[in-house]
Amino acid sequence: MQIDGHVQALREDLARVAAVGDESTARAAELLSVALEASVGRRLLEALGEAALELSGQLDGGRVEVRFAGSDPELVYVRDEDAAPPEPADEAFTARITLRLPESLKNRLEGAAALNGVSVNTWLVQALARALEPRPSSGGGGSRNRLTGYGRS
Repeated sequence: MQIDGHVQALREDLARVAAVGDESTARAAELLSVALEASVGRRLLEALGEAALELSGQLDGGRVEVRFAGSDPELVYVRDEDAAPPEPADEAFTARITLRLPESLKNRLEGAAALNGVSVNTWLVQALARALEPRPSSGGGGSRNRLTGYGRS
């Protein structure tokens, strides 16, 4: 989610509404959009925080956190420490691969690793291990986490 994109969309919406009026109406809409910019961003972050709390209350074995990749907030599922899969103690980090990726993705990886207080290598190993965990099939009787909720306006 890009807050800047939502703020820009609000500015464009106000400009379209003001277009039906005269020049002073357009100027008033422009001034309003500038004045509301910080407030809208803060309100969006508050809504994301409330959503994360609501979702976390419905999850077993983890929680949802609001994290930032650059200036963009993301909702991230974080597994509780005791629910994390055990790492094999006898398996050392001996295998190597070369990975080419865009600089922007590298920066996001570094930010995510820093937020978790681990190296990029450790973060990638943990993310890959989670991605490769067996998932229960959607058919016949397997239990699955369900997220439910409601919205208010």
